[in-house]
Amino acid sequence: MADEASKEESVDTSSKVAEEMFSDIKSNLPDAIAPFWQSLESNPWLLAAAVIAVGIIIAKLAQWLFRSILGKLASKTKGDFDDQLLKIVAKGLYSIIFYLSLLLAIEALQFSPAFDTFLKRFVVTLLIISMMTKTLKVTRLSLEAFSQNHQRFKFIEERTIPILDITTKILIVGAGLYILILSWGVNPTAWLASAGIVGIAVGFAAKDTLANLFSGFFIVADSPYKLGDYIILDTGERGRVTHVGIRSTRLLTRDDVEVTVPNSVMGNAKIVNESGGPWEKTRIRIDVGVSYDSDLEEVHDVLMEMASNHPDLCSNPEPRVRFRSFAGSSIDLQLMAWIERPEQKGLISHKLIMKIHQLFNEKGIEIPYSKQDLYVKEWPNSPQ
Repeated sequence: MADEASKEESVDTSSKVAEEMFSDIKSNLPDAIAPFWQSLESNPWLLAAAVIAVGIIIAKLAQWLFRSILGKLASKTKGDFDDQLLKIVAKGLYSIIFYLSLLLAIEALQFSPAFDTFLKRFVVTLLIISMMTKTLKVTRLSLEAFSQNHQRFKFIEERTIPILDITTKILIVGAGLYILILSWGVNPTAWLASAGIVGIAVGFAAKDTLANLFSGFFIVADSPYKLGDYIILDTGERGRVTHVGIRSTRLLTRDDVEVTVPNSVMGNAKIVNESGGPWEKTRIRIDVGVSYDSDLEEVHDVLMEMASNHPDLCSNPEPRVRFRSFAGSSIDLQLMAWIERPEQKGLISHKLIMKIHQLFNEKGIEIPYSKQDLYVKEWPNSPQ
């Protein structure tokens, strides 16, 4: 009984606070405006139109002053972060003044108390949604600006932006919904208690979605790859990471085909990150076989000269030639060289194979291949 009484008391308190918030807004007006309000109070629609018109004028004037004063300071900076931030804040200032004028206009129309409160709560809902969207834009813009300053904000970088973006969105939307519920006179405590029970049911129903969500957090925190990395999955997909979202990771293959992989799969997969390590460079290996009659010193020098002068290969680390084994009909070796980006592997390997074949033909170096000689001991007697 005591718990039920406390719940009813908390609900009544929330309703009373909300009703007091919307009951008499005109009492908060400055004394200088009171005579103007009273003179037009006999004509509610005219008063409401005048309030909206004055509100728009004040909002435009405040927006202009805000941009004029702070815009001069923003123009002196190098980046465009403050310019974009100024635009968003100026729009937010306009929205606040405009929606407050709508609340005063509803007050002037003198509707019934129930309808009056409903309209005011609806306007406040629009104001809260507008502030939520602008706050989300500010946080996104701030994260992008901070990520470019690695010296001052080391934690905010390209790989941590998705998880910070997701976290800020959840906090902002959660806070906005909490204020929104309060504005409608509903006690959020009871809703939160009910949400716990509903959350268990939703958790079972959306376990795959939740698995993707948590895997997305762990992927960003553990950072097996980041945006722009070139990775290979154990299922064979190979491409550049273009997006790490709440539910999935997207790869762009060399065929310009976008592959979407759920984060739960990415979290349990074996991933080869070709862009990982101390740099993005990757090494390619070209397998070559030469005949046993070949001069191995000449083969080594020809390949090293070609690799050192090739425009697509890195000079640091320098290319290498290594003889690997004595095969059945050839001496096998590898040309190992570094390239700038992993996605260039196929094209550069193609060029190297063509160049090696051309040089070996010019130098008279034989590339053996499997062949069989057939010896006939005697011909069978032809039939008579």
